Amino acid sequence: MTRPLTLLLSAHALKTWGSRIEAAVPAGGLSFRTAEEALAADGPCEADIAFMTREVTGRSSKDNPTPELKGFETVLRKSPGLKWLQIHPAGAERPLYRELRGRGVKVTTASGATAVTVSHSTLGALIALNRRFPLLADAQRRHAWEPRLGERSPRDLKGQCAVIVGLGPIGRNIAALLKMLGMSVVGARRSAEAVEPCDRTIAYGQLLDVLPKADWLILCCPASPLTRGIANAAAFAAMPAGSHFINVARGEIAVERDVISALKSGHLAGAYLDVVEREPLDPASPLWDMPNVIVSPHTASHSLGQNEAIFDIFLDNLARFRGGLGLRNDVDNLA
Repeated sequence: MTRPLTLLLSAHALKTWGSRIEAAVPAGGLSFRTAEEALAADGPCEADIAFMTREVTGRSSKDNPTPELKGFETVLRKSPGLKWLQIHPAGAERPLYRELRGRGVKVTTASGATAVTVSHSTLGALIALNRRFPLLADAQRRHAWEPRLGERSPRDLKGQCAVIVGLGPIGRNIAALLKMLGMSVVGARRSAEAVEPCDRTIAYGQLLDVLPKADWLILCCPASPLTRGIANAAAFAAMPAGSHFINVARGEIAVERDVISALKSGHLAGAYLDVVEREPLDPASPLWDMPNVIVSPHTASHSLGQNEAIFDIFLDNLARFRGGLGLRNDVDNLA
């Protein structure tokens, strides 16, 4: 008789979704192992598959892993029979994921589950920056009545150009929303193959060619050798004075000192930064006190419904795994 698959997950995830996972699998086809139990036990963990949910990684950053994340990673490393790991982010940049893939473990992301929430956060920030909401909030704190009149009036969004770097589900959702505002959209990706609803698509290497017409530079791409540091002094200098910058991708895709310099000089009129090079952002960073900057603590994707959307992807992949089918969002098969 074939033994049941063993699923590794946190105690919180087991409590939250255990009964629904069990109901999705024929009786006796699955057993559970919590990371907390496995970490406390001696010897290897017998996990075949694993589901790393938000509460394991959500309070960690690439520079400050929490004890929950460190513990889960330890268990994954001592699971010699592990065949598949489902993670909750849309990107899989952590060194552990490369390590596991090197062992032959399939790693799948939750790409698509965050597309709507991140695109809504981006749209909200773009409108807020364009309508000068951060500056109005700053004036309110100072009890200053400062109407946005004359040269201080916001420009109409209709007719402005946004360059979106990264055209996965998030980038395409952002593009569709901006097109509804009457904006033109240039998308940048690994190849110049056309992607709807962008007006034009370019390869990453052509970015400097289109930035002179960019009123907005929006990053929503994975971190890779092609994209790290792509938003730098040369990129900002190529943009028109008074343009704006939005980063909902990864902090290392922008050179932070160059972002700060462009904002201080006034060349960039404002920025929305959901991610920074080192998280959490240093309390001494000048970004905190710039009235034309919105600092968001890596929460552009967060919503009450997001965890359910990620769980749905896991259930779909669990059925695929048991059926011997290709897995959704397999990092090794992403284009």
